[in-house]
Formats: sequence, structure tokens, C-alpha cells
Amino acid sequence: MTDGITVRVAVSYLPEQSRPSSEHGAGKWFWVYHIRLENGSDQTVQLLTRSWRITDGRGMINLVEGEGVVGEQPVLRPGQSHDYVSGCPLATSHGTMEGHYTFVRGDGSQFDVAIPFFPLAAPATAG
Repeated sequence: MTDGITVRVAVSYLPEQSRPSSEHGAGKWFWVYHIRLENGSDQTVQLLTRSWRITDGRGMINLVEGEGVVGEQPVLRPGQSHDYVSGCPLATSHGTMEGHYTFVRGDGSQFDVAIPFFPLAAPATAG
């Protein structure tokens, strides 16, 4: 939780979207993550941008930044929450994600809300 904003994350590996081995030698593993943003503060806030740091099993880092989440910049009044689902492909069977969202308050001041570090790990049977 940062400044009254709670970020909850649930991750699922999607074997039907993954190709651990292919004839080209480059595998692909895919996860879907569900994020819930909860406004426990006494102010209305709006999510402006996201910033992700995605690290694969080889230590390769991919920085992803942009406006909003899945095309939205949700406004959260006190007590409201916003849920969304997105996905992350990797070239390895495991990795990690972490980052932050930038929000703006009604008075125009901006603040960052941490996205907790979470692992991405395919089941051992997935290759």
C-alpha cells in the first residue's frame, strides 16, 4: 500500500498460450496477471501511467512504460477499486515483474504507487 492505494496481484501460467519448445529452438511461456487497485484514501485519484520492470530467467530486463492500464486511466473515488487483466510472455520458463503506477490527486499532485515484486514461474512439467 502506498498513500492509501493498495495493489493486489494474482498470476496464472497459461499452458495453452505457451510453447516451451518449438522447431525454431526459441520457446515462449505466457502468464496472465490480475491486478486490483483499491483506493483506501480519503481523496479521489486517477491512474495516469504504468512502469514495469520485467526480468526473464536469463537476467534480460524489459522496461515497459505507458499511459494507463489496458487503454484506461481509471478514476477511483475513496473506497472504490479497479480490476484489470493483462499478460506477459517470456522467452524463459521463469522471471519476475515489479514496477509502479503514477497517480494524480484532485489537487494536481502526483505520486507513485509501488507494484509489488512477483515471480513468474511455469510448472516444472511445462518444459
